[in-house]
Amino acid sequence: MILQIPLAWLQLAKQRVRFIVALAGIAFVSVLMFLQIGFQDALYASATQLHQNLEGNLFIISIQYQSLTSNQSFPRQRLYQALGFEDVELVSPLYVQFAKLKNKETGLKYPIYILAFDPVRSIFHIANIKENLNLLQLPNKVLFDRASRPEFGEIAQNFAQGNTVDVEIFRYTDLVGYQVTVAGLFSMGPSFGVDGNLIVSTSTFLRIFQERSVENIDIGLIKLKPGANEKKLLAELSAKLPKDVTVITRDDFINLEKDYWTLRTPIGFVFDLMVVMGFVVGVIVVYQILYSNISTHLAEYATLKAMGFKNKYLLGIVFQQALILASLGYIPGFAISLGLYDIAKNATKLPISMSLQRAITVLFLAVLMCLVSGFLSTNKLRNVDPADIF
Repeated sequence: MILQIPLAWLQLAKQRVRFIVALAGIAFVSVLMFLQIGFQDALYASATQLHQNLEGNLFIISIQYQSLTSNQSFPRQRLYQALGFEDVELVSPLYVQFAKLKNKETGLKYPIYILAFDPVRSIFHIANIKENLNLLQLPNKVLFDRASRPEFGEIAQNFAQGNTVDVEIFRYTDLVGYQVTVAGLFSMGPSFGVDGNLIVSTSTFLRIFQERSVENIDIGLIKLKPGANEKKLLAELSAKLPKDVTVITRDDFINLEKDYWTLRTPIGFVFDLMVVMGFVVGVIVVYQILYSNISTHLAEYATLKAMGFKNKYLLGIVFQQALILASLGYIPGFAISLGLYDIAKNATKLPISMSLQRAITVLFLAVLMCLVSGFLSTNKLRNVDPADIF
């Protein structure tokens, strides 16, 4: 009967101020972990949005390729060579390069990412691009990413109101811009390396970047015939194409981009470090709470030990308290994080949203954090001797 008494809860609830402070501390640490993991996932999701939206089964990239935002071109001839394989149905070149777009209202120029392809057919899964292919075929017509950051001005709003929207694109070395007209809108969104996107035809791209050659492309898309064996074709292309290019699957293409941001840039390391530091801070906070609680009730624990209760039962009380703190502290942390995600998404235009997997991950970390703290704080309880107390 004694074992059924919720002793762990009674001890925590008896000192309400300390209990509330403890829950606030755990909620704060949970929010920190939610934000760090949320921004880290947004980094990967935003950096690979283009990869996800490209139509193709296999991709050809330069052997020097590091990331999408670094120019590493290769000869267009490699695509034609790939087209000679029996299982290849279509090949498409994609050109990418940074330029600057002038904000008409402020006169300031901001970096924008320009994507170019032959608009005979769409190479994107995005519906708004497919619908506007005929407009892209006209000279100097572009599609603007309505999800771009607001620095570029009210381009999307003006276009939606039916106004003619002309914008100036500047190469990084140019003082005079190249004028184009917005013919349509699409949604893809910015990333940590890209503030906004423009889609143009290959001919318009070559007018803007006169130093570029149509023979040097950045990404090659390969579409397989129905029923083709992707692994077999990948092996054949990798073996027979010149070694200045690499042929990879979509998943490998995405993972290559993720690895770049994780391993080759400081931001990936910083996010990982901040999650670890948040966990460590949480362990310290909960440890102080549980250790203080044990010290306050040390006489009661000694009495229970003198009555015959084993260390296992006493330690169980502490671990129950750790689980109670983790569960109750997680709830407000989760609720606050939902609101902060919305604020961050509106402010940064990054794809930050709550997911079931992330909610479970942070709950697991919160529980683990409290259990580790519980284990560390029970040292004093294991060694308590009733004779010393009384």
